[in-house]
Amino acid sequence: MLDDIKKTLWATADKLRANMDAAEYKHLVLGLIFVKYISDTFSAKQQELTQRLRDPKDDYYIADASDKDIAAELEERDYYTAANVFWVPEVARWEALRAAAKSPDIGKRIDDALTVIETENPKLKGILDKRYARAQLPDGKLGELVDMISTIGFGENPSTARDVLGQIYEYFLGMFASAEGKRGGQFYTPASIVKTLVAVLSPHEGKVYDPCCGSGGMFVQSEKFIESHGGKIGDVAIFGQEANPTTWRLAAMNLAIRGIDFNLGREPNDTFTKNQHPDLRADFILANPPFNISDWWHGSLMGDARWTFGDPPQGNANYAWLQHMLYHLKPTGRAGIVLANGSMSSSQNNEGVIRAAMVEADVIEVMVALPSQLFFNTQIPACLWFLVKQKNKRKGEVLFIDARKQGAMISRVQSELTDEVIRDIELTVAAWRGEGDDYHDIAGFCRSVKLSEIAEHGHVLTPGRYVGAEEIADDDEAFSEKMLRLTEMLGEQMARGAELDGLVRSKLKELGYEF
Repeated sequence: MLDDIKKTLWATADKLRANMDAAEYKHLVLGLIFVKYISDTFSAKQQELTQRLRDPKDDYYIADASDKDIAAELEERDYYTAANVFWVPEVARWEALRAAAKSPDIGKRIDDALTVIETENPKLKGILDKRYARAQLPDGKLGELVDMISTIGFGENPSTARDVLGQIYEYFLGMFASAEGKRGGQFYTPASIVKTLVAVLSPHEGKVYDPCCGSGGMFVQSEKFIESHGGKIGDVAIFGQEANPTTWRLAAMNLAIRGIDFNLGREPNDTFTKNQHPDLRADFILANPPFNISDWWHGSLMGDARWTFGDPPQGNANYAWLQHMLYHLKPTGRAGIVLANGSMSSSQNNEGVIRAAMVEADVIEVMVALPSQLFFNTQIPACLWFLVKQKNKRKGEVLFIDARKQGAMISRVQSELTDEVIRDIELTVAAWRGEGDDYHDIAGFCRSVKLSEIAEHGHVLTPGRYVGAEEIADDDEAFSEKMLRLTEMLGEQMARGAELDGLVRSKLKELGYEF
């Protein structure tokens, strides 16, 4: 049912967009969804408090309290902040905005409401995007959008409401990424890739870091993983950084609506030149950096302490990202990074030298080749790097997994990794690490390879080079006999093709066509 609601909401919201650019419209829609949610949860908490304050059996009960007394008590913020509920002043509550939806100044009213909410909740300062008064929507469309979002019911149960909102929010992020094409996709990692990273890393507790966090999807999936394995929200501490100001705000809202504590740095900024967490050593790092960016370099980065394995090329940031993440890992930490396939084999501008040094230092744990067409924004084939500071088991080996043929098409232009495939990858890595069933190489899918063999291949890390061809059933037919049989079959088919060609020509000649 929720899937139908998401699709209906999206279809309505997209229709109201008219000719407005999706990149701009995205912030209007997601901002309003955020306000609706925090207003709904505030109202639900207020109703709960009202009942408790009037219940003689409850610890909150106020004897002989008048309506005025109850109303005054409901304005005590501690009740809300203790329950991780944002304080929403009356002028900023959703019903006030809905009542003014048809007003010509509805844009300004929304901006004013966001300003008040930020003022009353320091954690949201600088996060809410106040752009409604200047939105380039046709007259009346913003009010219609308010009415449409008013139909989203989050319910009175805070945990259920948070889940409903989270799913709608993530669905809209994905749909906007698709609508925006290349620009949108760079800030949104498809869910199946995030699930794969999380499944392999198992970020159960500790510090989780994403140095290019986009809209915060890695963190959300980490929390889902922890909850599904019996942990609690808050068992992890979230650290992130994002250079794009509007996307930085999206990430903060994405985390805030779920009640997840986070530190995205003082401001949006470049991870390389303005590192917001210089002293952080993380238990887990999950990241999808922009592929092959060429304009990342700054002179101040020369000889940076992060370049442990060599200076990364100034024209491509792939090996800067890899080394940045290794630098920020704890000795027992693990990192999972999405990069373009070229990172596994390129030898240009010192990349081959850095990769060889990383291999020989035994910091590469697992390499996974991914199917094509996973991303909204690029057809560049991608892979997953899993890095460690030190290996407890399997020292001197790297696990290669070739999942290129494991994609399932979900639309004409996009594929995904199914939950079954993700589970296969997860179990394979766990077995290889000695955390599950006994590990076995599977031809065409996975193989554990010693560093000496990788060195023989020029330190290239492409899984297809090592896992071999998929095994096929042995039909007891000798190769020479099979070749003879297939050659004879091919000859027969070619002869039959020539016969059909002659027949077609003769029939056309009968109809008056000459060749």
